[in-house]
Amino acid sequence: MKIAVGLSGGVDSSVAAYLLKQQGHEVYALFMQNWHDTTGTLYGDCQWKDDKAIAQMVAKKLEIPFYYVDLSQEYSQRVVDYMFNEYKEGRTPNPDVLCNREIKFEVFLQKALELGVDYVATGHYCQKESFVNSKGEEVFRLIAGSDTNKDQSYFLCQLSQKQLSKALFPIGHLNKKEVREIAFNASLPSANKKDSQGICFVGKIDLPIFLQQKLEAKEGEVIEIFNDFYSNYPNNYIGYNGLEDANLKVLSNKLSYQKEDGKVIGKHQGAHFYTIGQRKGLNIGGHKEPLFIIDTDVKSNLIFVGEGQNHQGLYRKALFIKTEDIHWIREDLELKQDDIKEFYLRIRYRQPLQKATLFMKEEGLYIVFEQPQRGITPGQFAAWYSSQNELIGSGVIE
Repeated sequence: MKIAVGLSGGVDSSVAAYLLKQQGHEVYALFMQNWHDTTGTLYGDCQWKDDKAIAQMVAKKLEIPFYYVDLSQEYSQRVVDYMFNEYKEGRTPNPDVLCNREIKFEVFLQKALELGVDYVATGHYCQKESFVNSKGEEVFRLIAGSDTNKDQSYFLCQLSQKQLSKALFPIGHLNKKEVREIAFNASLPSANKKDSQGICFVGKIDLPIFLQQKLEAKEGEVIEIFNDFYSNYPNNYIGYNGLEDANLKVLSNKLSYQKEDGKVIGKHQGAHFYTIGQRKGLNIGGHKEPLFIIDTDVKSNLIFVGEGQNHQGLYRKALFIKTEDIHWIREDLELKQDDIKEFYLRIRYRQPLQKATLFMKEEGLYIVFEQPQRGITPGQFAAWYSSQNELIGSGVIE
């Protein structure tokens, strides 16, 4: 088969290309550059050039053709503009999920198919299986990677059946140690390269500086909310188990705080630069335990914080996803109105799977967790899995 590998210069994609070549496939290396602006990045403008140079060396070592594609315009429009808009509205996006859906397995996939390849392979730690249904149609399953510490299925939670049909994940059955060993034994130039960090294709950033490209700094107040505030809410998020329709809405709604609910303890430079659960960047002392952001109000330009990682404001029992923001990888398992089903959820990368019940209603999907969850954040993705670690669907948290 003809297979294009998204060769990033990292060890994972390098080993993916190596394994495919060993299996006798006709392999092509494609290097993507998706970002040029270095404003707010912590490593300057040389990182992508280093990555490209290593990718070229890997391709030469494997004796496979090397191609370079610049997708920066599409990345800016589909991922970065989305990021700015979400932060402006006080939400916290996940650009890596968008990058996979919109760039790697959409624009990049189309570029690769133009070369006449049959599939596109990446170095993601996840697995793909398929079966033929009663209608004779092939149905694709996205399975978590064997290495639970590196499983990246969450980042692929928005892929479609069409995208999965053309995707291959050659290292999904391996753990990171095994991948490194293969790279060393094959003398791949990327064998010692550290894993990349930060935003997909942008790198590690100073978020406020990065966002100030389009979002203005604006001084506002930091309000501390104390735990006795929650005594006014007998049906608060901790331990409240009423599951009638009205109670589902109560459970899933994020508490809204007012300035008079707490005490002004400091200043900040813009509520849109911060996110729920964030600890760093406040620079406010005088507390025994660290302060965590429990809510932001971009309209009033206020940040609300609580002391300690167990502050009640950090925890919620449920979340809501609007109908238009629900995505099913397994379309054949889509819940219909008034369906109720248990799944295993995660609301961030590497979070252990959490048991939860999904309630499908006309207005959207209510997800009620068995245990209250810390840091449920609007704009992030919730992804639900079967008990066999198959990713079934996902959606954007309200």
